[in-house]
Amino acid sequence: MEKRIIIRGVLVGALGGLLAFVFARIFAEPVIARAIDYENGRDAAKDALNAATGMPPMDMGPDLFSRTVQANVGIGFGMVLFGVAMGAIFAVVYCVCIGRVGKISLRNLALLVAGGLFLSIYLVPFLKYPANPPSIGRPETIKDRGGLYLLMVLCSLLFLGGAVWLGKRLATRFGNWTATLLAAGAFLIAIGIVMFMLPSLGHLSANVSEYGSFATETPQPLKDHSGAIVYPGFPADDLYLFRLYSVGAQAILWATVGLCFAPMATRLLGSNAAGELSASRDSGRR
Repeated sequence: MEKRIIIRGVLVGALGGLLAFVFARIFAEPVIARAIDYENGRDAAKDALNAATGMPPMDMGPDLFSRTVQANVGIGFGMVLFGVAMGAIFAVVYCVCIGRVGKISLRNLALLVAGGLFLSIYLVPFLKYPANPPSIGRPETIKDRGGLYLLMVLCSLLFLGGAVWLGKRLATRFGNWTATLLAAGAFLIAIGIVMFMLPSLGHLSANVSEYGSFATETPQPLKDHSGAIVYPGFPADDLYLFRLYSVGAQAILWATVGLCFAPMATRLLGSNAAGELSASRDSGRR
């Protein structure tokens, strides 16, 4: 039974990744193109400043793939592959939750698991470390950014699992509604402490000449030695739109996973799903 669940999870994940790519291709790709144009213009302005002081221009090397390939095949393949991975994770978590989270229908459980994974894998880490357009951000902080984001994802997943466990334990004493509120409050407090303790991305680099002295990850206006602005900072509107569309693409992916798997759940598992999975787990332990 677990294999059938995982296969269907992979399929709905691939569909979700495809729909998310269509959304991103229509809305986010123009913003990405503008971000790349901004980077190219800023690099040209830097080269002009360097030339004026006798410094050699920067050599970034040729692109391995054209923008057409990156914007279509590259992003499309990546998002479908990401959707497949998320669908598999969804299916595993769904199997684990069946029969262990109280009297929740199979259909509603699919929606709750998808919503919980969207919250913990993407939305909560995004609140601390929001996405930036490709090519915008400090190159020297890529490793640190990746590590911090992964830490946020792991903490979010662990705290969400702990909140589910806590809510189940408190339900017998306080009732489902009060227990849910208490568990949600505990999750918010725990994740809030982690967010407060982790550093902001703007403090990861000592290079303040381009990014400003405050906590920011996007370039500030480029100035010459006299302090005159020779190239503007990255447009705030494009940064806002990219982050909005990033959330939209992820919401589409997880909504597709939950909504498409939900009607499959009852047909696939039937009313005895919890008992069959429990028996399968017991036999596996033996």
